[in-house]
Amino acid sequence: LAMVGLDPELADRRIDQLSGGQMRRVVLAGALVTAALVVIAGFAGSWTGPLPSNLGLNHFGDALSGENLASLSVSIQTAFIAGAIALVLGTWAALSSREAPAPIRRFTDAVFHLPIAVPSVAIGLGLLISFNSKPLLLGGTRWIVIVAHTVLVLAFAFSSVTAALERLDPAYKQAAESLGASPFRVLTRVTLPLLTPALGAAAGPAVALSMGELGATVMVYPATWKTLPVTIFGLSDRGQVFDAAACTTVLLATTLVALTVLGRIRTRAV
Repeated sequence: LAMVGLDPELADRRIDQLSGGQMRRVVLAGALVTAALVVIAGFAGSWTGPLPSNLGLNHFGDALSGENLASLSVSIQTAFIAGAIALVLGTWAALSSREAPAPIRRFTDAVFHLPIAVPSVAIGLGLLISFNSKPLLLGGTRWIVIVAHTVLVLAFAFSSVTAALERLDPAYKQAAESLGASPFRVLTRVTLPLLTPALGAAAGPAVALSMGELGATVMVYPATWKTLPVTIFGLSDRGQVFDAAACTTVLLATTLVALTVLGRIRTRAV
C-alpha cells in the first residue's frame, strides 16, 4: 500500500469504506504484488514453503530459446501489424463518420466498440466460422490471428481519433481550404499531423492488449503461428508453472519496452 501512496493502516478497512481513488490504488497495489510474485516464481526452482528456493536463471534460459522465443517473436509481430492496421482503419472510420449524419455516426461508434462488449472467445469463434471456407480462407494461417487482434484493438484507435477530431479546431481546415488546398492536401498536411498525438496515444494500448491477448487467439491460432500467451497457457496447463512464470516475465518486460519505444516516438512526433 505504501508503494502506491496509501496509509498501511487502510489494510484493516473494508472495501466499502474506501474512496474511489483509494480503491483504484488498492487494485494497483494488488496488480503490482501479483506481477512481483510472477517474476519471483520465474527465478524459483521450487516453491514449497513461504519463500521460493533454488533460485536461478534456468527458466529464463528456456523462455528465451526454442519454441518460447519463437512465440515471443510471433507476439511482437502480431501486435505491431495488428496495431498498425487498427490505426489505419480506425483513423479512416473516424474521419469518414465525422461528416456523416448523426444516426450513422452513432451506428459506426457502436460497431467499432462492439468487440469490447463481446467476450474475446466469441470474437475468435466468429472469425473462425467466417474465414474457414472459400473465397476468403484464412483458417490455419497467421492472418486469422492478426485479424482477430486487429478487431480487438480497433476500438482504441477509433475512439482516440474520434475524440481528437472533436477537439480539433475547424479553423485550421477552413484556413487551408480558403488558400486553395485540395481535400487530400488538407488531410495529409493539416488533419493527420494534428492527429499524431492521438494516434500515438492509441498505439500503446493497442500493442499492449495484443501482446497479452489469449481468449480469441486460442480459438484461431495455427500451430505455425502461436503467440506467447498461448504458449504460457500450455505450460501452466501441463503444470510447468515456473517456466510459465519466466515466459510471463519476458512478456511483461517486452511489452514495457514496446510501450517505452512507442512513447518516445510519440514524444518526438509531437
